[in-house]
Amino acid sequence: MKYADAGVNIAVADDAKQRIRHHASRTFTPGVLSGIGSFGALFALDHKKWKEPVLVSSADGVGTKLKVAMALGVHSTVGGDLVNHCINDILVQGAEPLFFLDYLAMGKLDPQVVEQLVDGMSRSCRKAGCALIGGETAEMPGFYPPGEYDLAGFIVGVVERKKLLTGKRVQPGDTLIALPSAGLHTNGYSLARKLVFEVARLKPDTYVAKVGNKIGAELLKPHLCYAPALKNIVARGWVSALAHITGGGIPGNLPRVLPSGVKAEIDLGSWPVPPIFKFLAELGKINMGVGMILVVPPKKVKSVEAGLKQHREKFFRIGRIERSESGKARVCYSGTLNL
Repeated sequence: MKYADAGVNIAVADDAKQRIRHHASRTFTPGVLSGIGSFGALFALDHKKWKEPVLVSSADGVGTKLKVAMALGVHSTVGGDLVNHCINDILVQGAEPLFFLDYLAMGKLDPQVVEQLVDGMSRSCRKAGCALIGGETAEMPGFYPPGEYDLAGFIVGVVERKKLLTGKRVQPGDTLIALPSAGLHTNGYSLARKLVFEVARLKPDTYVAKVGNKIGAELLKPHLCYAPALKNIVARGWVSALAHITGGGIPGNLPRVLPSGVKAEIDLGSWPVPPIFKFLAELGKINMGVGMILVVPPKKVKSVEAGLKQHREKFFRIGRIERSESGKARVCYSGTLNL
């Protein structure tokens, strides 16, 4: 019996890996010491650039947004989503990305699908100056249904120890500045898919006038990477903290960067809610529209806003940090959402 008898095609796997090498090699930075295919990927830290480096790592996935990609046969965007999500996660601690690895598994390898996924990752890595240096591509017959796959990513970045963002500098009086999301990013898709495809009984190619787009295309809008707009702002020490707004929304993520003794007071009417959230709210009372929150000291607000304008990054002042009577870090709301 051969591998092919068990549903594993070595020739197809080799084809897929060759496509991966092509796209990954385009992301290599001077620190990369090994090519794709080694047992372990090698990366040398530039000790002339970093005096007291701290490595920051993170791992994440794209969730059931993959189901939308599979339904539409569009796979390059979710690869980019994965990289951008991971970059944002280490950005909130002040780190810039060094290298990225991926894990891709499917029941039967499809080199064209693999290439789309890796192409999306490669493009996002190149934009961020991050090297795609390795990963795992697994063919697992009988484990995944035909045409389905799973995707996860692992990132390592670096920050000077004295520039680490820990949230300890957050003080009452700090301003909360929000950067808008492009849509759902990579969270909330299990609920969104249920509302859209089961409750509303829409098809991925159904045009929704209230959204101004086909619903599948709208749900595939990319997870934005905020590193280009925030790199210099973070490097200059203009923020007390950053919060990447992912699963759990504002109440599940902003308190993670707040010290005890303070609370975040959010004005719900201070930012425009994107049409997709208004549409989903009509179906199941969910809403959002914020992708990143900056906690900024009063003296740095004008500098931060000028820096964001320079990068043509939209932003909204959505609230402030106040003293917490209970002593517990938490989020409070006033006003109503613009639905």
